[in-house]
Amino acid sequence: MNEVPLTAAERIDDLLTHGLYIIQSEEVFSFSLDAILLARFCSMPPKGRVLDLCTGNGVVPLLLTTRSKAEIWGVEIQERLADMANRNVRLNGLEDRLHMLQGDLKMIHQTLGHGQFDLVTVNPPYLPVPAGEQNVNEHVAAARHELYCTLEEVVAAGAKQVRAGGKFAMVHRPTRLVDIVYFMRKFRLEPKRIRYVHARAGEEAMMVLIEGMKDGKPEIRTLPPLIVYDEHNQYCKELMEIYYGGKTSL
Repeated sequence: MNEVPLTAAERIDDLLTHGLYIIQSEEVFSFSLDAILLARFCSMPPKGRVLDLCTGNGVVPLLLTTRSKAEIWGVEIQERLADMANRNVRLNGLEDRLHMLQGDLKMIHQTLGHGQFDLVTVNPPYLPVPAGEQNVNEHVAAARHELYCTLEEVVAAGAKQVRAGGKFAMVHRPTRLVDIVYFMRKFRLEPKRIRYVHARAGEEAMMVLIEGMKDGKPEIRTLPPLIVYDEHNQYCKELMEIYYGGKTSL
């Protein structure tokens, strides 16, 4: 772990895998289970180029380095989070493989070009912008609500960046699944794999992981459900292996 400057509100957390660490802050939205599951679900190429949209403090790119030798880019619109992402790269000594950019995903093709990536991942804001007062913390509000990009704009941006035959992977809420599939097909990202995440057995899904292929043929596999907690309210075996056992793919 390398030394990097921290603000008074920041801390360094252990990612519990491959000796990785991450800078976080109580003043901004911290990563959660959905980011970890996305990084383990997506079809990671053994090498090549990968792009993570809405990267926040860069947690998904950091985790992806444990699965591949690919070169990885992250794009984040908020200046503070993009700065944290860049410091996380330096903290872990990954400057040769990770590249964090501050920018708007709707315009990032002007910098990165079209069809340059083998895989695009995204953990986007889940909720439409609500009427009336929003969360007073701008960073939390932007992480939860579509202030900077809509679901359609997220999928369109991913479609511009991924090459023909490349993969596009997203984590989202199951309530938006119809919209997700509609927009993926609209932008020629054919859904190929889907996995629902349930807090407990017998409860409805709280998350959905979905992956598509650019210009792929119609055919989708529904994978076994992922259950987070067992009957004792402890992480199930698969989650324990992801967090503590070194399992790097779902």
